[in-house]
Amino acid sequence: MERSEQNQTSGSKRDNKVDVLRDFRESFFAMSQLVSFPWTFLEKDLESNKSSDLISDILKQTCLHSLCQKFPPSVRYKKLFLSELIRREVAGCDPLDELYDALAEVVGAEDSTECYKSYMLPSGEAVSLLENVALISDGTTGLVTWDAALYLAEWALDHRQTFTGRTVLELGSGVGLTGIAICRSCGPNRYVFSDCHPRVLQKLRDNVRRNGLTERTVGVEELDWTSASEEQIAQIGADTVIAADVVYDPDVVESLVELLSKILRCSSPEVFICSTIRNQETYGGFKQQLEKAGLVHHVVTGAVSEVFPYNRVSAVEMIRLFRRRHRRQ
Repeated sequence: MERSEQNQTSGSKRDNKVDVLRDFRESFFAMSQLVSFPWTFLEKDLESNKSSDLISDILKQTCLHSLCQKFPPSVRYKKLFLSELIRREVAGCDPLDELYDALAEVVGAEDSTECYKSYMLPSGEAVSLLENVALISDGTTGLVTWDAALYLAEWALDHRQTFTGRTVLELGSGVGLTGIAICRSCGPNRYVFSDCHPRVLQKLRDNVRRNGLTERTVGVEELDWTSASEEQIAQIGADTVIAADVVYDPDVVESLVELLSKILRCSSPEVFICSTIRNQETYGGFKQQLEKAGLVHHVVTGAVSEVFPYNRVSAVEMIRLFRRRHRRQ
């Protein structure tokens, strides 16, 4: 689905203080690009009121929020965020001590290769994940949350019936955003996260536990696409199979399609693949491989509720897969 509206947010969402504070909180904990924050509202408030009250309220929803003490964004990100607040405070009102105290706390702190990102569910609860700061580390891209995972989670929240009471298998779960959101909001009977990289699996297990999910209803399994057997797939017994951002490398497409073929041979689950289309040649090659393997795809259309803050410029497409039915002669 092509979505050309960059960081599209309706005007009504940002025209009152309550919504603006929520916007600051959600964007801060997700470590969204600072340019996407509702700075204009703050600037207008400072211009008209000459008061630091709104800045104080923003601090309480971000750096001084209890979630920031437990699951803090990166030190560098907090420094940049506080610097943006100070730049506007200097131009618009008297100094606010708590703002400079917050900056003093992070100025001398050492940054880490890891940080927490928290994504707010419609219920108000947060999915908090330990992620890597670098997009690629330890030879994998699976240690960060990608846009297609956020989109798939939003689609799931709009289509809970696809997951409620079912056994769900997720391929290439990464750090776990999509699956944890589904487990917390959609009530699956059992949810199986899967990946194959050792570092990703360890971080995934830690994030699953961090978000209060138990082994009674959740499993984390090593699933190597090149060697997964039909017996292993059949034992999982998935009613729904999902994957996000797994079509990123031509070298993995063939093994992914072989695995999807096995899954659809073992049973008849609903299978959904969500992809950010970064390279048309790679994505087109994936669809050609599906066709050769006798798998039909239908593009899933329709808008999704915008729950999480992320860049919505990139083209994201979700498809549902089916086995081709052979006509009788």
